[in-house]
Amino acid sequence: MSPDTIFIHADESCLGNQFQTRANPGGAAGLMEAWQDGEWQRRDYWISELDTTNNRMALRSAIEGLRMLNRKCTVYFVSDSRYLVDGIRQWLPNWKTNNWKRKGGSILNLELWKELDRELQDHDVRPKWVRGHDGHPENEYANYLATKAAKDRTESGGLIESGFHEWLNGLRDKGMYLDYLEFEGPGTRFGKG
Repeated sequence: MSPDTIFIHADESCLGNQFQTRANPGGAAGLMEAWQDGEWQRRDYWISELDTTNNRMALRSAIEGLRMLNRKCTVYFVSDSRYLVDGIRQWLPNWKTNNWKRKGGSILNLELWKELDRELQDHDVRPKWVRGHDGHPENEYANYLATKAAKDRTESGGLIESGFHEWLNGLRDKGMYLDYLEFEGPGTRFGKG
């Protein structure tokens, strides 16, 4: 993906959190978009872990997506994880200033936060929170990919051609997202022109 502005819509899934005595498989995924020559170029990615947590997978959704960019970009990173978005915006800068410590005790998932911090240094990342399961098609699609990765325990092996268009058309056949304007450019997204 070559444009300098990238949108990453990421989500996570962890199955069986209610069970304390068995492994909880999880998935992290993202839909990566770039506006080029008057249309969206889209790629998907996903990973899975055999036994994990939602917060761990949220971090992995960001790390994996940013890692796949091969040059400095402006990245609009969109997630329904407050843990991740607030962490990037607020907590991470404070933890770094305090030598990776916080007043309330140890930082959970510290190694993943440090890994994410390294990836953030290479880009101009602008995190954006969206409410999950609230009719945001790109977020719903990322959720679909993450849940499927958790269930099937698969990985994409990098960026692959996106199935977003087919997924969207399947839902439109059921009467959903009929007002979603798929081919509008980035000017309609978060005030980005």
